[in-house]
Amino acid sequence: MSRRIVCTGRGGVGKSTFVALISRYLKPPSLLIDLDPDLSLADMLGFDFHKEGKKTVCEALYEVVEKRKSGKGSSLITTQDMMNSLLWSECLYEDRAFDLITLGTKLTEGCLCFPDELLKKTIPKLAQNYTNIVVDSPAGVEHLNRNIVPIINDLFVICDLSEKSLKHIPRIKKIMEEVGTKYDHFYLVANYEFDQGAEEYLKKSGEIYLGKIEYDANVEEYNLEGKSLLGLPVDSPALVSVKEILTKAGY
Repeated sequence: MSRRIVCTGRGGVGKSTFVALISRYLKPPSLLIDLDPDLSLADMLGFDFHKEGKKTVCEALYEVVEKRKSGKGSSLITTQDMMNSLLWSECLYEDRAFDLITLGTKLTEGCLCFPDELLKKTIPKLAQNYTNIVVDSPAGVEHLNRNIVPIINDLFVICDLSEKSLKHIPRIKKIMEEVGTKYDHFYLVANYEFDQGAEEYLKKSGEIYLGKIEYDANVEEYNLEGKSLLGLPVDSPALVSVKEILTKAGY
């Protein structure tokens, strides 16, 4: 059975950066699932999702809905069945180091409930083919209410240097308890803004604190140039710190 890893936190704390960096050290094969609508994870991994001929889940869903509205396609095939087929053929980006599925931005009126529910039903099937399933969550806590990954092995909460970030921690635990999400480990990770004094707040939080992602000018440079973070040098401060964090988590 695959290891299910979820990375969450407030907007802008560095969730996608963390997911991109840990993907370098996870035992393959890994499936990365980007639930953030801005496609930032693909950018950080150094490729253009659309230039690779792939669609986001929301784009594929929009095409299915429009096709059914126009009367095209068999009426005996449900939207769910059509989407299950498209997830494998048109939404799954495959690479030597990892595979990636991106939720994307919704193109129809309403919420993301259907595409989220689709992924919730599909993840257990996908999990049979991968050693790790890694979810890059959108900002905030709304996605937790949808319980997309009801069974989590390792939950990494990325924190920034703000009071809101600290208040975010108990909110996450409360929501997960209310919706019935089960997890084995609840980890805190500080982003590069933390100094030694600020880290004490997380150490005294009562949760397992694994350390912080060190500042690395190369990360900013690579992101600006559209280069893959997987290409960072082995002595990159960010990479070294992330490797230490994973080691503490038992990887």
